[in-house]
Amino acid sequence: MLAALSVQTTEEENESRRELDGLLLRVGQGDRNAFARLYALTRGAVYALALSLLHDCQEAQDVSQDTFVKVWESAPGYQSQGSPMAWLLTIARNLARSRLRQGGRQVELDEEEWNALPASLPAVTSEDRVVLQEALAGLGAEERQIVLLHAVTGLKHREIALLLELPLSTVLSKYHRGLKKLKIMMRGEEHP
Repeated sequence: MLAALSVQTTEEENESRRELDGLLLRVGQGDRNAFARLYALTRGAVYALALSLLHDCQEAQDVSQDTFVKVWESAPGYQSQGSPMAWLLTIARNLARSRLRQGGRQVELDEEEWNALPASLPAVTSEDRVVLQEALAGLGAEERQIVLLHAVTGLKHREIALLLELPLSTVLSKYHRGLKKLKIMMRGEEHP
């Protein structure tokens, strides 16, 4: 089960990045099939990020939809550089923050909503999901957010740091601390 949270190999990351990059370039040319594939591959990550910022399922769904509309409109200007997933999630983050500013609020997800995010991981069985949710409940709020964003979106730590506007060192330490706690909990040991 912890394999679902393990870091992808560099080759897999590069292949995924190339696929998303190619899809975005094709979307920029008006390819609806590429857009459908891009949506299928990234909708969970976009929704997870929107939910993490908005704390409201309906608003997160609205921002997710708005994100893909914006991606369709902006894709002709997309340039193949950096991380295509970070480009896409930056659009989602900006739309979510804009919605928060319009409403004059700043919110955080509660424990139950963060624990529900692993449901979007297709490789995790229902039995493993229950165990994983219980283990995630034992993490601190930022640790849980960083671990889930990495696992759900596949973003690198540097990209998560940019999205959450945290120092890279903070993201790395909280990620590693969170994984260490998860491993201890998964083995059934008590953690300090």
